[in-house]
Amino acid sequence: MTKLVIVESPTKAKTISKFLGEDFQVESSFGHVRDLPKSVLGIDVENNFQPKYLVPAKAKKTVSYLKSLASKSDFVMLATDEDREGEAIAWHLLESLHLKKEDTKRVVFHEITKSAIDYAIKNPRTLDMNMVDAQQARRVLDRIVGYKLSPFLWKKVARGLSAGRVQSVALRLIVERENEIRNFKSEEYWSVAALLQIPNTKSQIPKIIESFLVKIDDKPLDKFEIKNKEQADKIISELEKSKYKVVSITKKEIKRNPLPPFTTSTLQQEASKKLGFSAKRTMLLAQRLYENGHITYMRTDSVNLSKESTSAVKNWLNKELGEKYASQAPRFFETKSKMAQEAHEAIRPTDVTQTPETIKLEDLSAQRIYKIIWQRFVASQMPQAIFDSTTIEIKANRYIFRASGNILKFDGYLKIWPQKFAEKELPEIKNNEELELKELKPEQHFTEPPPRYSEATLIKTLEDCGIGRPSTYAPTISVIQDREYVQKDQPGGGGRFLPTPIGEVVNKVLTENFPEVVDINFTANMENSLDAVAEGKEKWQDLIGSFYTPFIKNLENKYQEVGYQKIDKPEPEKTNEVCEKCGKPMVIRTGRFGKFMACSGFPECKNTKRIISDPKLIGMKCPKCNEGDIVERFTRKGRSRIFWGCSLYPKCDYATWTKPVIIPPEHSEVKEK
Repeated sequence: MTKLVIVESPTKAKTISKFLGEDFQVESSFGHVRDLPKSVLGIDVENNFQPKYLVPAKAKKTVSYLKSLASKSDFVMLATDEDREGEAIAWHLLESLHLKKEDTKRVVFHEITKSAIDYAIKNPRTLDMNMVDAQQARRVLDRIVGYKLSPFLWKKVARGLSAGRVQSVALRLIVERENEIRNFKSEEYWSVAALLQIPNTKSQIPKIIESFLVKIDDKPLDKFEIKNKEQADKIISELEKSKYKVVSITKKEIKRNPLPPFTTSTLQQEASKKLGFSAKRTMLLAQRLYENGHITYMRTDSVNLSKESTSAVKNWLNKELGEKYASQAPRFFETKSKMAQEAHEAIRPTDVTQTPETIKLEDLSAQRIYKIIWQRFVASQMPQAIFDSTTIEIKANRYIFRASGNILKFDGYLKIWPQKFAEKELPEIKNNEELELKELKPEQHFTEPPPRYSEATLIKTLEDCGIGRPSTYAPTISVIQDREYVQKDQPGGGGRFLPTPIGEVVNKVLTENFPEVVDINFTANMENSLDAVAEGKEKWQDLIGSFYTPFIKNLENKYQEVGYQKIDKPEPEKTNEVCEKCGKPMVIRTGRFGKFMACSGFPECKNTKRIISDPKLIGMKCPKCNEGDIVERFTRKGRSRIFWGCSLYPKCDYATWTKPVIIPPEHSEVKEK
């Protein structure tokens, strides 16, 4: 008896085949086997928005092969991912392979382990057409926006531009933040600190308490209340003549809870902040870990954990760290999403005993992603961290100063998930004790503009606003960079987003003429409507229809009303260099991959060259020649603007896209791929 199992990835197929018997044949569809055509809209708007799917040329050979295997099999199992995208792939396979529904089973699992696969095979379900319709609705909606608005931008701004439903909102957030920064007016304010000494101490080292002014006349001091030096000097003058006396001492125990295990967005945020990885890179690495059976499904907005996983981690903690580091009862977290439809669990390791130190992964970057996933999951089931906190209030006439200290009493989950905190121990002191003034420290401050969005903060904002879903964050961020609507203020995986001149023009055209497309609330409500389709509460054609009619009418009007929009391009920077080809001055221009030298005689002379700067050392010897140093370099071509190579190039040609790290001896078996 032959059973055909189809998944969407060859790596996933290889892993699953290890858990199934010889009567199972596991094959890959290599993603979607049907899609809308590229050259035309592909949607019959007169026929209830019926999509016109076709098999792309690159998928025809795969479809033919799978169709042949299916005809020889007793039944077919569609084992694509359990989210909407996976459900849609399964449906497209059913349709394109002409499978009989009665001979086709839908199997889903959250992790690629033997137990999960065995359970899924024994408990198949039918295809969920509500989830398929939700995916179709998103695809059709995005196709309408993209294929109808993009030609408008070509005519009114420049050829080659594109508009997208979620990407346009992300662009708007970045442009508006940049405008906030430009319009920001700094405000001056002052703080006052007092260094106070405890008198008559037996210790030869004086015991000093640093305290800060927090109240005046028993009224809490507003951050901006001391507006200038004159006001600060007046307060200092009064304080210099004052006596200082302890008026209250408060001691209490503070408990800090661990963070929940990762969702898609929090994993992308943490990988961006801690590892400097882009959202796209993080998801590629997580996908690889999932398909190789190391972690659970990586597209999820749920923080739920299975009973089996919490029981396993408790056993591991008891064995490896002792009972005091294992929570007595499983800790559960509340999912923020109104409907965490993308998966049933948070992202976690499939086997908690495979620690970051013992797991064997060839790719160092994947190893680093696995480490934070493992740490975050284990820490979520550990006890709280406990601090002893002390607060002292000191009175000086009508002024109240406050000194605060805290000492870690029990590290709890911090043993696995380290977080930054500053311990500060205050000296023993008695209530009503008088203190000697050693120094008053007035300090001038200025308010700062809001920071530009990083990948982490942009993803968090999109999620908080209810825009997009786990599968959309990384593609959204990638497309606004690929279209050169935004760029980062520094190269590499880090940096913060700022809009390009063309991005600002595109945003201006869209916000002024198609406000519903870039409206945050409208886009969030559309996501809720897509959830309603997935629940079977709304028909996807009705959802599209309610958007399409007013959108098209407005588009037709705007073609007549809106004129050509000029892009203000920044003036190139002048240099002292001369073009070696034509003799004209060279200038510095900014392109997709950063700044470069170009001839001022363009377009007659198209000479360009890289800006060569001193390479940055990372403190590591070259692993290939062991003579040169590893340095940070940049390239204008290829998949990244930053790479690492040997300082002795071309004598040594070692180069890598992944930042090398010094591996401790106990990890020496982990090598960079």
